[in-house]
Amino acid sequence: MMQIHPYIHFNGRCREAMTFYKESLGAELEMAPAEEGGRIVHASLVKDDLLLMGSDMQGPGAFARGNGISLSLSCGSEADIRLFFRRLSTGGTVVSAVMAQQWGGLFGVVTDRFGITWMLSYDAQARL
Repeated sequence: MMQIHPYIHFNGRCREAMTFYKESLGAELEMAPAEEGGRIVHASLVKDDLLLMGSDMQGPGAFARGNGISLSLSCGSEADIRLFFRRLSTGGTVVSAVMAQQWGGLFGVVTDRFGITWMLSYDAQARL
């Protein structure tokens, strides 16, 4: 099943913001800190069908107010991630090609022709 979730980049305030959202929404929070500097590599907030993800990390280019939200597209198959990535990159910019990741899935990032950044992922293990 394909799903789209917001992914917010906080530029150093991820822990603070996600903790606030956790308390505000009564959700479960998981955070993966970076090895240095206390920044958060990835955070996920879950409650029922809600999934809000965040990070202190920023892709290419500097963080600027307004460019802090990307769309995370969880794909249902390897064929889907490759097809959607190809289509979304038409007229856009490939930030990171679809590649196998250390966590066992596929992941790629593209900024479409409208300036929206999409983070596409497929994890075969999650489907089992």
